[in-house]
Amino acid sequence: MKFNKLGYFILFFSLVVGLKSAYAQQTTYVIVHGAWGGAWQFKKTANELEKKGHKVYRPTLTGLGERYHLADTSIRLQTHINDVINTILFEDLRDIVLVGHSYGGMVITGVADSLPDRIKKLVYLDAILPEDQESVLTLMGKADGNNGLLKYGKEGFIIPFWVKDDMKFPRDVPHPLKTMSDGINLNNPEREKIPATYILTYEGDQPMEKDDFFQFYAKAKKKHFKTIELIGDHNPQIKKLKELVDLLLQER
Repeated sequence: MKFNKLGYFILFFSLVVGLKSAYAQQTTYVIVHGAWGGAWQFKKTANELEKKGHKVYRPTLTGLGERYHLADTSIRLQTHINDVINTILFEDLRDIVLVGHSYGGMVITGVADSLPDRIKKLVYLDAILPEDQESVLTLMGKADGNNGLLKYGKEGFIIPFWVKDDMKFPRDVPHPLKTMSDGINLNNPEREKIPATYILTYEGDQPMEKDDFFQFYAKAKKKHFKTIELIGDHNPQIKKLKELVDLLLQER
């Protein structure tokens, strides 16, 4: 009987230690999608990370994705930054890995400026990396030639040719113009102390220097970010899911 009680105690103790160890190794990711998109784009990414025991939050920015019913020309860059800030504050998230894809790089930079103490690491996934007062239009406005993004402007939204009402759900939707014309306000030097990684995706049939996002990859190198190259298109969460998940797991 004494042996049995001792055995049960050892088993119970081992389980408790194991659970504490697993919890200690759990990472909280907050993934911010890009322009025209929504949290739906990173559903499979989140599922794979959660299978590994991690926690993933995927806030959808106001006026996009399942929040498209809130679309309005008054939505600003700060609105989207506040979307993510409030997710972190109201969920009481700490020691997070904050991931921003494409336009999401603008957003996570603003979040890091406001809440540097909540962030363990920043990951820019083929994303814009701005400086103070820079905007999407000043940085990427000419990326598509001629008038760039502005040639897709219509009634206060940026609506490129691939955004169509007759596409099945989930789908890309018009993006509020002011979020791209607003300059970002950065004034907290603590943001610069957060460890950061830049992942550049580029098509393998052309030099990566010709990629629209290479300028941000080069800037990240100058800032001494960890830099990673991934051959593929701009949306690795779709066509390079396994590779993306493996990279995010390395950035814990």
